Amino acid sequence: MTRSHPLAILILNMLGIALFLSWYLPENHGIWFHIDSAIFHYFNEKLLPNSKFAVFVAIVNMRAFDVISLLCMGLLYYSAFRKQDHAGKRHLFIIGLVMLITAVIINQIGHQIPVSRPSPTLTFENINRVSEITNWHTKDSSSDSFPGDHGLMLLIFSSFILRYISRGAFFIALLIVIAFALPRIMAGAHWFTDIAVGSLSLTLIGMSWVLLTPLSDIMAAWLGKKLPHIGRPH
Repeated sequence: MTRSHPLAILILNMLGIALFLSWYLPENHGIWFHIDSAIFHYFNEKLLPNSKFAVFVAIVNMRAFDVISLLCMGLLYYSAFRKQDHAGKRHLFIIGLVMLITAVIINQIGHQIPVSRPSPTLTFENINRVSEITNWHTKDSSSDSFPGDHGLMLLIFSSFILRYISRGAFFIALLIVIAFALPRIMAGAHWFTDIAVGSLSLTLIGMSWVLLTPLSDIMAAWLGKKLPHIGRPH
């Protein structure tokens, strides 16, 4: 069972709090707003009628495309799962359940943050909406985009990969984060800081308490006692 790492927890919590406050406290979010605005307009100016980029952004922001992100995460997890013996497979299966429970709880905590922020497509005027350009049903707006739910789930997944799989798999998980969080930013459904501040600060704080203490192992042990054994070791 994992020992607690109080110094690492303190550092990660301070980083998470400092990151959030650097965005939350300044009027109009300070320099973060200028970064957000520059990134949004960079992509938005490229969303032109009949452009291949607009079609691409529309496709990668469809709800069905989210299935591909789940598939990529599943394949990465399965690549480690398949190498385990019976006991190891059962352990990783249970860790997967712990990860899902953790993600749901932290996501609900994130929704309690006293911030209501519409996406950039609902903030700026005279902008390009990919759904209007392509006439496709695709996600390009959100009435409350902070923190980024999608980015948060991806970052929590990456944290569990680092803790229970390997550093190599963690770097692949980070590539998955970038690949599947970026489309929301390109479409203007999320600000850059919805993920770089909102999702990341929640992950730094929440995951430090879950993964750098015995908490995740305690949860896994409890589930291990409750879940029936399926199959037998070879």
